[in-house]
Amino acid sequence: MDTTVFTPLTGLAGGLLIGLSAVLLLFANGRIAGISGIVGGLLAPVRGEWLWRLLFIVGLIAGAALYAVVTGDLGVAIQVSWPLMAVAGLLVGVGTQLGSGCTSGHGVCGIGRLSQRSLIATAVFMVTAGVTVFVVRHVVGGGT
Repeated sequence: MDTTVFTPLTGLAGGLLIGLSAVLLLFANGRIAGISGIVGGLLAPVRGEWLWRLLFIVGLIAGAALYAVVTGDLGVAIQVSWPLMAVAGLLVGVGTQLGSGCTSGHGVCGIGRLSQRSLIATAVFMVTAGVTVFVVRHVVGGGT
């Protein structure tokens, strides 16, 4: 998959599915579809909360697996080392704790609920991502 090519129909379909899953979880369980919170609830389980969280995460993985089976390609090429990805994952985990949520919780669910806190958090995520890409590609010289 060429990630530099704009595919509006695929993006629209993916966005609709993400939005639908967030709405279904909110209506069915009264919960926000923030992935960091869902995974955090698996790591520190609360009675009656574990099964739906596990099923949600399994559904995310199964969706990617189904896509790979249907298309014959997962569409992602990992271009960094596993240790660097582990460090990045830990930094994301720390960031989600500091920001009281992740891009899915704030960006998808919070903005959809017109949460001022989520609007600000998502703006900070996006600016930070842009600055990080600029620094890695143009200052450090680690990207293309």
